[in-house]
Amino acid sequence: MLTVAVQMDPLASINIAGDSTFALMLSAQARGHRLFHYLAEDLNYSAGRVWAKAHPVTVQRVVGDHYRAGDPVALDLGADADVVLMRQDPPFDLGYITATHLLERIADRTLIVNDPAQVRNAPEKMFVLDYARFMPPTLVTRSLDEARAFLREHGDIVIKPLHGNGGKAIFRISGDGSNLSALIEVFNGMWREPHMVQAFLPDVAKGDKRIVLVDGVVAGAINRLPGEGEIRSNLAVGGSAEKTVLTAAEYEICAALGPELKRRGLLFVGIDVIGGKWLTEINVTSPTGIVAIERFDGTDVAAMIWDAIEGKVAARSE
Repeated sequence: MLTVAVQMDPLASINIAGDSTFALMLSAQARGHRLFHYLAEDLNYSAGRVWAKAHPVTVQRVVGDHYRAGDPVALDLGADADVVLMRQDPPFDLGYITATHLLERIADRTLIVNDPAQVRNAPEKMFVLDYARFMPPTLVTRSLDEARAFLREHGDIVIKPLHGNGGKAIFRISGDGSNLSALIEVFNGMWREPHMVQAFLPDVAKGDKRIVLVDGVVAGAINRLPGEGEIRSNLAVGGSAEKTVLTAAEYEICAALGPELKRRGLLFVGIDVIGGKWLTEINVTSPTGIVAIERFDGTDVAAMIWDAIEGKVAARSE
């Protein structure tokens, strides 16, 4: 039996029908593992110890009655936990980054999934630049002049925050450039970092494929279709999912990424591919999709993740 501490958002607020973290908790509990839940802001450090005010929990797939929480305890994550699942949703802000620094201090004693240092060093829209050969034409900038030149070159573009998530604040700018200057002004006012500008891919109308890799190996995929009048296919903003298979180009992308994901300790990763060949993101913070994959093709990705976790914990104790 493992003691598993789950660092995530409030349990009361999740949608159990599609939440990947909840699916992981159910799978862990079915294997006899003991679960604790806490929020990232509950982390503490003193004298070499990292601990959290954590609640022992049990979970069940019953809408409106999906968990039971016991009285909180001061759980020493370095001494009393075998595994920490770092599963809070972005934004990838200083609070998120600080949590990775704190958990990194116990990573030699407790398995953190995903590895906190590598999560910090691999934000979704920056890590993907290592694989630019698979990406659509991309510009990272705060400059209106550079964005205008990119638009002139490609005719139709998409602009999104460099550290955004869940399909939020993604805008399409057509060839006439209407509102480009206003949008860059708004983005520059909201964020200090540069923004990501990419050539618009018409194939997004056919879907945005989420491919899940477990310890560097393909576990399954779904195709996410945008809602009516949308270019965004994220399920969180109204997209829908359908069964899919991988193209040869997508297998090539996964083969290129897999060894590096495994080397970095990025055990649960979701990548996004458009048009069967264009890699747009590598999601390492709190990837989703495993519930939909199981629904469409029967693959128990949660079990695959726990097989990998249990193997790594056992290897540490040898």
